[in-house]
Amino acid sequence: MIIHHPTLGPRDSAEFVYLGDASLINRPDPTAETKAQDFHDYAYLRDNPAGPIRELWFHEGGDRSWLVVTRDTTTHEITAVEFARDVARKQGRSV
Repeated sequence: MIIHHPTLGPRDSAEFVYLGDASLINRPDPTAETKAQDFHDYAYLRDNPAGPIRELWFHEGGDRSWLVVTRDTTTHEITAVEFARDVARKQGRSV
């Protein structure tokens, strides 16, 4: 599978480490009254959809950047690749 890195161009997926659903960027609020349940759900509950999903990938064999890759799990077609920091900033998260 080829991942089109935003600055380095097409790279083989063997250079990357898959880290799971990109929703992991959205950590629960540690001060919320429901923090115990929120962190349990964050750590242990995962969806397993068939179709498009946003995933975290780490470019371990290259520039060590974190990427959010939008990939169809049924075809492995990649439709978007963004730096994770840019995705977090769009969501109002600090990086």
